[in-house]
Amino acid sequence: MKNLRVQSEEFNKIEKSFREWLELLNFERGTVRYAPVKAREFFYWLERHGISDTGGIAKGDVSDYFDYLGKRENRVRGGRLSRNYLRTHLTALRKLSRYLRETGREGFETDITLRGPVRKRINVFTRKEIKALYSACEGDLLGIRDRAMLGVYYGCGLRRSEGINLDTDDINLEKGLLYVSRGKNHKQRFVPFTGMVRDDFYNYLTYSRPMLARGNEQAFFLSQRGKRMCEQAMADRLQLLKEKALTDRPGSLHTLRHSIATHLLQSGMSPEKIKRFLGHSSLETTQIYTHLKYESE
Repeated sequence: MKNLRVQSEEFNKIEKSFREWLELLNFERGTVRYAPVKAREFFYWLERHGISDTGGIAKGDVSDYFDYLGKRENRVRGGRLSRNYLRTHLTALRKLSRYLRETGREGFETDITLRGPVRKRINVFTRKEIKALYSACEGDLLGIRDRAMLGVYYGCGLRRSEGINLDTDDINLEKGLLYVSRGKNHKQRFVPFTGMVRDDFYNYLTYSRPMLARGNEQAFFLSQRGKRMCEQAMADRLQLLKEKALTDRPGSLHTLRHSIATHLLQSGMSPEKIKRFLGHSSLETTQIYTHLKYESE
C-alpha cells in the first residue's frame, strides 16, 4: 500500500499533515507510521470512485469502502484480510476523521460495525518470568539501570515513549510519585510507586546515573555516552535480560505494561483503578485485560 499514488493535491497534503498531527499528539510510533498509510489507501479508493476531496465523502462511502476491504485479497498471505487488520484500518480512519474536525475541516462518519470475532493478541509475562527478569539484572551500573527500567515499564506501567521521555525531575522519591508529562494525546498523570520500585529508582539516581551523566542532560535514562536512551537501546537491554532469564516468550517494553495491568487485575484491583494507573482514556481499552488468559502463579 505504500506505493499507491494518490493524484489529489488535497489528499496528499492531508496525509502529510495527518502524520505530523499524530506525532504532535505523541501517538505510538506504529500509529504514526501506519495510520497515514491506511489513510492513503482510503484516499486512493475514493479517487477511483470519483471523490477528490474530503468534503465529497458521503455517509455511505466508508461503509462501501469496508465492504470492498472485506472482499479484498490479502496480497501477502492470500485469502481475505483478517478482522484484526480491518479493525486497525477502522481505527486509523477514526483518527483521520478526528484530525479533520480538530483542524477545521469537514470530517466523515465512521460508525461501522465489523462482524465476526476480533481478537487482539497480547503477550504477557507471567509473574515467574518477571521475577526472572529482575534476577537477571547485574549489580553493575547498567544492571542497576536495568532494574530502574523494569520499574518504569512494569512497576509503573508506562508506555514506551513515556519512559523514554522521563526526566529526573519527574521522579519524586519522597512522595513516591512519577510524573508523566508527555502521555498519549499530551495527557499528563501521576503514577504512584512504592517498595522495591522506589528502592530501584533511588539506587539508580544515587549510584548509577551520576556515573553515566555528562554535562547537564536531564533525561532519567542515560546511555553509556551520557545521552538520553533511545527506544532501540532500551529494547536491546530487555532482550539481553530475557536471554539471561532463559525465557523465550515474545515480549517488548510494552509487554511489561500489559503484564502489570494483567497482574493487577489478577490481584483484585478494579478496572477503573487500572484505567487511571495506565492513563487510558476509555475503560473499554482497559477491559481487554479481563479477557486475557494467563498462567496463575
